Amino acid sequence: MYSKIVLATRNPGKVREFQRLFSDFPVTVVPESDFDVASPAENGTTFVENAIIKARNAARHTGLPALADDSGIAVDCLDGQPGVFSSRYSGEHASDEENLDKLLREVARFPENERTARYWCVLAFMRSAADPTPLICQAFWKGRIITEKRGQNGFGYDPSFLIPVLGKTAAELEPDVKNRLSHRGQALTKLREALREIYGEE
Repeated sequence: MYSKIVLATRNPGKVREFQRLFSDFPVTVVPESDFDVASPAENGTTFVENAIIKARNAARHTGLPALADDSGIAVDCLDGQPGVFSSRYSGEHASDEENLDKLLREVARFPENERTARYWCVLAFMRSAADPTPLICQAFWKGRIITEKRGQNGFGYDPSFLIPVLGKTAAELEPDVKNRLSHRGQALTKLREALREIYGEE
């Protein structure tokens, strides 16, 4: 098993989540910002393509195995938007708040029962930039968009992503609960199992 993996993100919220999710795993996760890696153009049309682009770029510039995720929210009444544009829904350098505000404006014309949504996460693990068989794991988390913002935990669209069975938004969940239920937590569980099976944990 690898002792260090570079995480191909500069999003501090994602870094914190991945470090927590890997806390009981025998590997150190370091963000690509520690190596001053320039972010690549995310010009893929799917989450899978973008995750591979980011993982390959991080591996190439650091010489370490790299893990990247491409994730976002797909809202049914908006025909799956924002999708791969979730992080830049309101513009190339938009803030989380600007993206969420745009989404809330877009869904406001639909009744709440039509605002079903899924958070998607695709993880790509590459042993090197030339790895011919990237390890891909994906998962989704079902919810519904509400037009109010609730909760202080989480980031992105979490304050308005309601989990109906809990009656709470993703931003109202404690980190350990969110890590267990979320799209990212589910995808990482699959990745950890695959890493153990393919490469061996010991």
